[in-house]
Amino acid sequence: MEKRWDVIVVGGAVLGASVAFWLSRLSEGRARVLVVERDPSFARASTALSVASIRLQFTNPVNVAISRMGVDFIRRFAEETGLARGEADLGLKENGYLFLASDSTRAARLEDLAAMQRAHGAGTLVLSRAELGARLPWMNVGDVEAASLGPRDEGWFDNMGLVSGLRRAAEARGVRFLRDEATALQMAGPRVTGVHLAGAGLLQAGAVVNAAGTSAAIVARWAGVTLPVEPRKRTVFVVDAPDLRAPGAPLIVDHQGLYLRPEGPLWLCAASPEEEDGPADPDDFTPDHAVFEDRIWPMLHHRSDRFARLKVLRAWAGHYAYNTLDQNALVGHAPGVENLYLCNGFSGHGLQQAPAVGRGMAELVLTGRYQTLDLAPLDPMRVVTGRPFLEEAIV
Repeated sequence: MEKRWDVIVVGGAVLGASVAFWLSRLSEGRARVLVVERDPSFARASTALSVASIRLQFTNPVNVAISRMGVDFIRRFAEETGLARGEADLGLKENGYLFLASDSTRAARLEDLAAMQRAHGAGTLVLSRAELGARLPWMNVGDVEAASLGPRDEGWFDNMGLVSGLRRAAEARGVRFLRDEATALQMAGPRVTGVHLAGAGLLQAGAVVNAAGTSAAIVARWAGVTLPVEPRKRTVFVVDAPDLRAPGAPLIVDHQGLYLRPEGPLWLCAASPEEEDGPADPDDFTPDHAVFEDRIWPMLHHRSDRFARLKVLRAWAGHYAYNTLDQNALVGHAPGVENLYLCNGFSGHGLQQAPAVGRGMAELVLTGRYQTLDLAPLDPMRVVTGRPFLEEAIV
């Protein structure tokens, strides 16, 4: 094991793999990059436990642009990575996202957001109650004033295919992926000089990227940086509703506090986050079945009586790396540390934002500035100044 690296990335799931891929690609393999990941099976990673979706319907322009770049990257994955088409098809299903609004105020907000999103490359449409009922005749639209639909560039894809493809392409350019656990950072004044690993010991680093997901705050603390990032538990249920087969339906974000999407003939569904949700035990990945009985089932039945007969086939729990300040990613230099870079707090959006953010992070590390897409609005300095940059569309 080499003892000196140009860049050490802590965390090897989708964000760490994307940063490593872009570092190797933009440096043409000249940068010596090490990615440290304690569990390369990703059994508890947010990446693996997500519902693997992508959308352009966000409430601030930078997130729209990030996902615009992301969906283009997913479509061109073979060309972007150099992998054979057979191993680079991420199976993108562009069923779209559908956001429901319950009253005229929220409907007007959808109109404003749709105009902003279209200005940044989205195709968002706003549907009236009658138009929505015509598109989805099985849906109860009596309490829906309007809905916004992304008819293209939104849907879901192969999450682990993205991770493994990025990793293979990075390794082909010389990136080393190491199964080990980071335990501390070595500091010299305002600079990180190395990373202590449980197995390999101290490795020297010219720069360090924190891509540690729900453990991001722990890694940052080693450098004296406080991050408002914590794990938030979400349980996803796989439901069979024999009276409602709709494999072409969009992912529906219901104003009741529910999201659901088809998975072939079945449905995936989960409750939207609530304000009173607190941090999760980092080791708690037990599905919370009471959430389905108490919250999800009544909402499903209200949205369509064709959910009257249903059966929960299975469930899993994952953790969001939740930014309690403003539910937006923290991307850029760590405040007060010259060569520590943050790629954290995506609050459930890390998978879809990884292609664009990975490129931006690599540009910042290698050249000192963003070149392709300006990610400055996500600067972590807002944690220090206490000025949130709110993303409202948290699902």
